[in-house]
Amino acid sequence: MKVLKFGGTSVANSENILKVENIIKKESSTHQLVVVVSALHGVTDTLIKAAENASKSDEGYIELIKKLEEKHLNLVKEIIPIMEQSSWLSFVKKHFNDIEDICNGIFVLGEFTGKIKDRLTSYGEFLSSNIIAARLNFERLDCIWMNSADYIKTNDNFTNAKVNFKITEHSLNQFFKENHHQIIVAPGFIAKDEKGNATTLGRGGSDYTASIIAASLQAEELQIWTDVSGMMTADPRLVSDAKPISEISYQEAMELSHFGAKVLYPPTIQPVMIKNIDLHIKNTFDPEARGTLISYNLEKSDIEKQQIAVGISNMSKIALLTLEGSGMVGIPGISAKLFQCLSQEKINVILITQSSSEHSITIAINEKDILNAENAINLSFEDDLQLKRISPVKIESGLSIVALVGENMKNRSGVSAKMFGCLGNNGINIRAIAQGSSERNISIVISDKDIKKAVNVLHEEFFESEIKQVHLYICGTGNVGSKLIQQIFEQNKYLRENLLINLRIIGLSNSRRMIFSDKGISETEYDHWIEDSQESSVEKFSQEIIARNLRNSVFVDITASSEVVKAYEDLLKRSVNIIACNKIAASSDFEKYKNLKNIARNHSCKFFFETNVGAGLPVIGTINDLIRSGDTITSIKAVLSGTLNFVFNNYNGNQTFSEVVALAQKEGFTEPDPRLDLAGTDVARKILILARESGNALEFDEIENISFLPEECMQGSVDDFYKALTRYEDHFKSLFTEAKSDHKILKYVAEFENGKAKVGLQHIAPESDLYHLYGKDNIVILKTSRYSEQPLVVKGAGAGAEVTASGVFADIVRSI
Repeated sequence: MKVLKFGGTSVANSENILKVENIIKKESSTHQLVVVVSALHGVTDTLIKAAENASKSDEGYIELIKKLEEKHLNLVKEIIPIMEQSSWLSFVKKHFNDIEDICNGIFVLGEFTGKIKDRLTSYGEFLSSNIIAARLNFERLDCIWMNSADYIKTNDNFTNAKVNFKITEHSLNQFFKENHHQIIVAPGFIAKDEKGNATTLGRGGSDYTASIIAASLQAEELQIWTDVSGMMTADPRLVSDAKPISEISYQEAMELSHFGAKVLYPPTIQPVMIKNIDLHIKNTFDPEARGTLISYNLEKSDIEKQQIAVGISNMSKIALLTLEGSGMVGIPGISAKLFQCLSQEKINVILITQSSSEHSITIAINEKDILNAENAINLSFEDDLQLKRISPVKIESGLSIVALVGENMKNRSGVSAKMFGCLGNNGINIRAIAQGSSERNISIVISDKDIKKAVNVLHEEFFESEIKQVHLYICGTGNVGSKLIQQIFEQNKYLRENLLINLRIIGLSNSRRMIFSDKGISETEYDHWIEDSQESSVEKFSQEIIARNLRNSVFVDITASSEVVKAYEDLLKRSVNIIACNKIAASSDFEKYKNLKNIARNHSCKFFFETNVGAGLPVIGTINDLIRSGDTITSIKAVLSGTLNFVFNNYNGNQTFSEVVALAQKEGFTEPDPRLDLAGTDVARKILILARESGNALEFDEIENISFLPEECMQGSVDDFYKALTRYEDHFKSLFTEAKSDHKILKYVAEFENGKAKVGLQHIAPESDLYHLYGKDNIVILKTSRYSEQPLVVKGAGAGAEVTASGVFADIVRSI
């Protein structure tokens, strides 16, 4: 024998009931069946609403009842043959007359008690099960209807009655000894007390009915048919990549269900669990899907045995209550007193944690119980509070519980570290932790706002280790930005296949417009993103990143804006990694620079800015590696401007200096205002950053900048600047001629040594490492304690959108 239970969505309408019929036909061909059904979808809630309206003298209850009656009459017309409909239409009308009479009584008395509620709501399952049994009979199946309420006996705790299993089991077995039909259809949820009054079994009542019948009859299997394909590794509403669980132990299922897995309600499956009966959760709308088998006797594959966890569950609207005080230390019975006063108020304690000092104890309860719990505790500990042995109860609300569950977590070292590590790296603060000695459940309490992020982080860490989702927010879509985006599209397949990383561009912004996409902006969408965008500001863009609160978030700044830099601190405090092509942050006041580095460290996130110096050249990374390995930078000598190097490589007296600068601007090697490059300010910022990364507290105004530009060139507009260059051609030619006469060339050099830095034009001899630089090349020569005689040299293209974008790209990958 098998027991099949079909929920409200499975019997919501005629179309769904025909699907149920097909499942019953298939299963009944090999097994005797007990089919337990819920009320049609939404019926129970509507009956309660109608009664509540009636109790408030709201005549709207009449219309609600009429709609329910019409729903059932239409069902009869759709699934019962025309020749047989008359009796069943009368059946429905008769019972809805009874329902209306009950509600009329509630309307007159203004009273809606638990006893009346049970009587009223019992009609939902009573009607649906009778109509479905009739349909099966008309399909010539060997079927009989059984009224569960006549055989399941309870106490008179209305709306959540307690079952008398001894009497119930005897009654059910007696019925099945006398009835040998292949299919027995029974209503779920409903029962009767010893006086014959209607009672109901509370939340998950239809599941409970099916479980009671299966346990009483020692059924081979209990099947619960619902609208999902079994239990999932996480709530699919939170995790888009949640996977079905094919097999799970009863203990694991109970742990998951306790903390919010909606497919099962723990108390309802106790009867079959005690009797060691397999429970199979199946999907009415995809009957061929495997579903989830819950059993004591599982034969797990080697891969399943290696899997640490089976699922993640969560529960929202939780509050933490903390009782603390010196009067608790070493005093027996404090915990018992706390739990007893809460029990008397019927307040369920969901989670408990206590410090080993015994100075405090923290419990988690439902938010709706806060006031009652506080009053109960204050009353129970009144004397202790007055004598200040115990402090007033501390309450924290707006919280959620997340539980990681798995039988294989037992005796497995490092599970907690892995769990807390991935949460910490994503800026998720844990308020409380609980783990039982069974080791199959680690529960944490976090803020409600972090629930989606936390569940996704854990799911990725424990169930999706093959691919890590990285969420990018790119600010700046100009030359370098557009090259970066193109590189991401071109390289993403390689990253997925070889580095197990999937980069999703979630947000894009320029100085005027911005756009966001939950699924990631595709290459096609990027081509016309401005059309679908909204008005932008730095504050709007950063606040949207914070509001989305996605795991593995990376903010990429490809601007030269000081306004964008102002957003760094808030983003880092939310554990958003920052990749900055923008030099302003790293070259600002030393305290600001150091503060950002410390915030990143304290919030377990990355603040990388490799492209601040040398575009895509690995300069900062190399210095960091040297410092981390215990080396000391003693001096730095470098050509750090691709622009200035291009200018002085191409200026030979045949073209004017003005023409060479114009060519550099045309090739995209300069800022829109070339003076920003030629004045040496950019180079000074770069040597400042290198000095700081080498461990020196240097400020920008401490750098000696020896300018080669006449003062007049720095005044007026860009056009004025070019005119001034032309007027001072003799000056520039003399610089070139002087170097040439000495068999040397001009290079704009940055130096740092003995705590001092300077930048300026120098004459470079052929034997120097700086001599053989061509085009837009940069070079950095590092002398260290270890590289004292033969310096370490980093050399290559130091300007250009393509190489700069690739440097930003490398930082993104390193940050993950």
